[in-house]
Amino acid sequence: MDPSLPSVILFILIGYVLSSFDNRHHNVTRRYDYCVLGAGPAGLQMGYFLSKARRNYVILERNSGPGSFFNKFPRHRKLISINKIYTGRGNREFNLRHDWNSLLSDKPDLLFKRVSDEFYPPADAFPQYLSLFVGELGLRVQYGVDVGRIRAVQSATGRHYILTDQHASDYTCSILLVATGLWVPHMVDFVGADLVEGYESISTNPDDYKDQAVLILGKGNSAFETAQSILGRASRVHMLSSSPVRLAWQTHYVGDLRAVNNELIDTYQLKSLDGLAEARLEKIVIAQQKEEDKRRLGGKKKEKRKQLYLTLNKYMHSRNSFDATQEELPGHHIDNFPMRKPYDRVIRCLGFRFNFSIFDSSACPPNSENAKGRLPELTPWYEGKNTPGLFVLGTASHSRDYRSSAGGFVHGFRYTARAVHHLLEHRYHRNAWPSTQLLATHLQSWILKRVDEASGPYQMFEVLGDVILLRGSHCEYLEEFPLQALPQLSSLSGHDVSMHGLIVVVMQYGKKKIDYLGRSRAETEWTNAWKSNFLHPVLYYYKTLPSVEEMKLRPNGWPLPRPQAIHHIVEDFLTEWDAPVSHIQPLRRFLEHCLQTDLRAFYAESCFHLSLTHRTPPLFCQQGYLKQQGIPRNSQLRQRVHDAGLTHTEQDVGTSDADSTFPNYLAPAGASVSSGLKLDL
Repeated sequence: MDPSLPSVILFILIGYVLSSFDNRHHNVTRRYDYCVLGAGPAGLQMGYFLSKARRNYVILERNSGPGSFFNKFPRHRKLISINKIYTGRGNREFNLRHDWNSLLSDKPDLLFKRVSDEFYPPADAFPQYLSLFVGELGLRVQYGVDVGRIRAVQSATGRHYILTDQHASDYTCSILLVATGLWVPHMVDFVGADLVEGYESISTNPDDYKDQAVLILGKGNSAFETAQSILGRASRVHMLSSSPVRLAWQTHYVGDLRAVNNELIDTYQLKSLDGLAEARLEKIVIAQQKEEDKRRLGGKKKEKRKQLYLTLNKYMHSRNSFDATQEELPGHHIDNFPMRKPYDRVIRCLGFRFNFSIFDSSACPPNSENAKGRLPELTPWYEGKNTPGLFVLGTASHSRDYRSSAGGFVHGFRYTARAVHHLLEHRYHRNAWPSTQLLATHLQSWILKRVDEASGPYQMFEVLGDVILLRGSHCEYLEEFPLQALPQLSSLSGHDVSMHGLIVVVMQYGKKKIDYLGRSRAETEWTNAWKSNFLHPVLYYYKTLPSVEEMKLRPNGWPLPRPQAIHHIVEDFLTEWDAPVSHIQPLRRFLEHCLQTDLRAFYAESCFHLSLTHRTPPLFCQQGYLKQQGIPRNSQLRQRVHDAGLTHTEQDVGTSDADSTFPNYLAPAGASVSSGLKLDL
């Protein structure tokens, strides 16, 4: 053998390895149908749906593990998402109403309670749970891929997106699903902003704030979380923002201040040195003033540490400097100015914003008007405005329901991610939105089951609703459709509306401002169901699909336009809508009105008699008795019918208006009233 041959082979192998390494990190293109950007809870939730549908996808994550945001935030390491394990119920769907951390899957035990049983769990538990989710479902996640540029390209085969990572490798996909969350600190531009510490970098050791006066900018959960951690050490804690505190138990919005963080409200109202104030941050100035203590130490003057003052733009002579004279401080002009004393530190706790910087102009969705431009603007079906094929999932999709529902949180966006997946399946794979075929006589039971158990409409109230497409004697039941996309129902779902119309089932709160702890806070009379204040089911009946224009002009605060008929199921203290008089009977009467038929159940003898005396017996008899279901097979049939006679049910078969309170019940809700029964005699 040639003695130089091993050297040649080694040289070739080294060249091959170097070439492979070079190709791996430069100008390599990987092609997928779906690219999911971000391995947080929203990205993994979509990854599960794509994996289950056997689609060609990849999840790209810049860090070394899933849910990396929760490795640092919240800074004081306590989640405020409820982890209620014990509900007294074994129904998995119902239990998800009170489990705010688990993701959806077909594995009944793949729940957050496997990593924590605390009601407010530690933040470290969430990445641990997400790692379990990835591992047990075998999701395709590539870690260490930091996408720095996203651009859209139009070709002969259609529009696609190119994602370029830190190694100049490209990932190309037809559909881009952005689930990066919100992690860029939100800033407000004011003089002296450089003197302010950020929530993302402050010390979390309470001892570092001993006997210090602290000003916190912001009044959200991160601000109160920070304040709560230092209340026992700081000399005083003041909080400043442009708006007053919004309490979640008053607004029903989970993103507002939660009770678990609100101890400073006590110390403020009980006058224990802490306080809240309002001012537009754009108009404030954080200034410093050097002062020297007149006392001498060892023959030298002792210089105090620099303290920070809050003043206003209008008092500053120079708008470019944050060094203030005595005359530029507010105490010089108003001797009882609330924040006239200096602070040892000022902390910014203003939340986070979407990272728009990675998008090329060809692929960047515009800023939404909601949330002060911190979020991208989306269509009602979560597709970026002017960016077809780019969908936004998770917290960043919250512009669709900002301050009105739970779409910015795990227990909300796990359902909107599922809705987006249903849409993708129809648009790109011709699979219609999943539906259940029901006989009209079964509709009432199905609706009651959904409003008593379903977690999606319960969490995403006024945003996702069940759509019932009426087909005469039967119907199609579509679950959790985006309500604001109702005018596009046919194109988005693959289901058409017939001449019989449709019913939409929505969970919603009352619109009246009330004392939510007062004696008259709840409505108990079913005849006043439309006055319900707390979460309750509402049914909207339309003869035709609402138009886009009607959706835009809907009444203020309404999730949908005015329908032909509307029905509120009275709120229930137990959120169990199963009471025969208060819940079930009024619902049946409303459905009879919409379907123009009798939905009552009858014994076989009654069906026998009605079939002999009416051309069209009730649906229950048509779909049961006349199909040889429920007929007693014995020689005593005649006698039993004779003995039964004309029961009250049969005598009343020509009307469904027996309850005289029914018209008075519907009238306040703005619904038309007519007999629900339609039989040909």
